[in-house]
Amino acid sequence: MSQGSYGSSGLSSYQQLTTAGNSSSEFTRLSQVVGTNIQKIQQNVAQIQRMVTQLGTAQETEQLWEKLGQIQHYTNQLVRDTSGYLKDVSKLPQPSTPSDQKMRKIQVERLTKDFSDALNNFQIAQRRVADKEKASIARSRAAKSSLGYDDRASMQSDHQLISLSQLSSQEAQMEDVDLDVLQERERAVRKLEEDIQDVHQITKDLGMMVHEQGEAVDSIEANVESSSIHIEEGSTSLRKAAMLKQKIRRRWTFIIIALIIAALVIGLIIWLSVRN
Repeated sequence: MSQGSYGSSGLSSYQQLTTAGNSSSEFTRLSQVVGTNIQKIQQNVAQIQRMVTQLGTAQETEQLWEKLGQIQHYTNQLVRDTSGYLKDVSKLPQPSTPSDQKMRKIQVERLTKDFSDALNNFQIAQRRVADKEKASIARSRAAKSSLGYDDRASMQSDHQLISLSQLSSQEAQMEDVDLDVLQERERAVRKLEEDIQDVHQITKDLGMMVHEQGEAVDSIEANVESSSIHIEEGSTSLRKAAMLKQKIRRRWTFIIIALIIAALVIGLIIWLSVRN
């Protein structure tokens, strides 16, 4: 069954995106890929949940387990790819304006929350599969042990025309085959539990990334606010300097006018004295 049946990542590598000054377009492309992957994860989880209800019933078959394993495998790959794309988003240069920075922060938080919810649902579904598989293995071991004993007693009581050595040889071959199948299923359970731990670690890393990105955006906003304060303080200082300059100019104007008036008065007094 092809990987496309359960969804594959929209990008194979972050290097497929153009670098340098196209932060906005790169963010848009990555966001679309992350959103699409989250939808695929949710769809796969829903399919896993439906299939889990068939386990332990007459509908449980080897084909069902095989299909279930394939869906889980491809979903795990989607989870890893999507986690990488979200990390790529966090590495993009921030927009230049505070409003664009806040808008991007809101978008990233929404994608991160949706991805986190999908991861939690996937982990729950995986644990249910693991529990069902363990119970199925336990039933198979118990049935095999009981069946082997009953078959031998039946053959001996009915005096079947088969020697004990032949019976033992056939039973040994059947036990080897059954044991191989059970061991393979047990290995699959261990691998599933490892995948569950991997998804749990991705969830923890996701929380750390959101925290760090939030601090980075808050720092940028603080710097912008600080710059605004400094600009406002500088404008206030310039206004005060201009007002002081105007006061000084008016003062000197008054002084000059006063001196001119005084000179005219003195000149008039002298002129009148000379005339008399």
